Amino acid sequence: MYMCGMKILGIETSCDETACAVVEDGRRVLSSVIASQVDIHAMTGGVVPEVAAREHILKIIPVLDEALRKAECSWDDIDAIAVTKGPGLISSLIIGTETASVISYLKNKPLIPVHHVLGHVYANFLSTVAGLGSVPENELQFPILILTVSGGHNEIILMRGHGDFTILGETRDDAAGEAFDKVARILGLGYPGGPAISKMAVGGNREAFKLPRSYLESGSLDFSFSGLKTAVLNEVKKHLEAEPKAGLPEKFVKDLSASFQEAVVDVLTDKLIQAYLNLTDTEVKIREIHLAGGVSANSRLREVLTHKTQAFDVKVRFPESLAYCTDNAAMIAGAAYALYKKSPKSYKKSSNIIPTTSFDLF
Repeated sequence: MYMCGMKILGIETSCDETACAVVEDGRRVLSSVIASQVDIHAMTGGVVPEVAAREHILKIIPVLDEALRKAECSWDDIDAIAVTKGPGLISSLIIGTETASVISYLKNKPLIPVHHVLGHVYANFLSTVAGLGSVPENELQFPILILTVSGGHNEIILMRGHGDFTILGETRDDAAGEAFDKVARILGLGYPGGPAISKMAVGGNREAFKLPRSYLESGSLDFSFSGLKTAVLNEVKKHLEAEPKAGLPEKFVKDLSASFQEAVVDVLTDKLIQAYLNLTDTEVKIREIHLAGGVSANSRLREVLTHKTQAFDVKVRFPESLAYCTDNAAMIAGAAYALYKKSPKSYKKSSNIIPTTSFDLF
């Protein structure tokens, strides 16, 4: 059984969002504050690590204060501090981990380092209905099959229960979110790439370009999108060589965006369905399928996965709020609660968290 009334302050600075949140009992979000740097990095078409770190330094204390204020909490109300330990940009992670360590030491609060991917896994456990109680625990049925799909990582994870995870497939080269960003840059759509391509794909012909689907060797649940990026670049070069003065017409960009998005969605959903069927063959009865990570906000991905799972006796979940798809501190606090519940004596006040770039979840 979960501890009752435990409030955790979460801090997330793995990339270009400075985020703090207060979450009660691992589920109920009392506040979630995010200071985005999108406008700054849009000028360079991607995240510049040194710029991101400086922005974190400027924003971390104001964001922290606002999270406490919105949650109507004082430091006496906070039971533990949670922080993203990685993976991410080291210069950004240092700002969050050092801030969390100092607070933990000064306020004598347990410090819980959280793997960023694990945070995304727990985004589907959050409830935005502050004051009305979280989604009842018994509404989430294990085992759960999870697709984490974000800028730096893709994993298919079997979650049998809290702390019981098996990675079934993962990224071999470029993650889906990174592919969206690079293709958006190739097409001149700006940063971040995911929303830009999704918007441009509306009205585009998904079959206009025969782009590759990399399923790798037979039975593999791993992902590879580097070849797809190259295929898009080749289509753009071919068009510009044929019509050097025409540039990239809107119809061309719409059709190529739609075709690219469909190629990504096909691979993601087909691999996820393959994992579900594989587990069914081994008599593992999956109760739920979850999407997590930034690309889980993609409406086409949600639509296709919902359609492909209609024949299965399984519930499909997406993060309740789109704000929980992208990087946020509420998911870090939620994951921290599950970690603390499993081994409370492992977490004491600390001032020595070493950030990591490793995607190894376990």
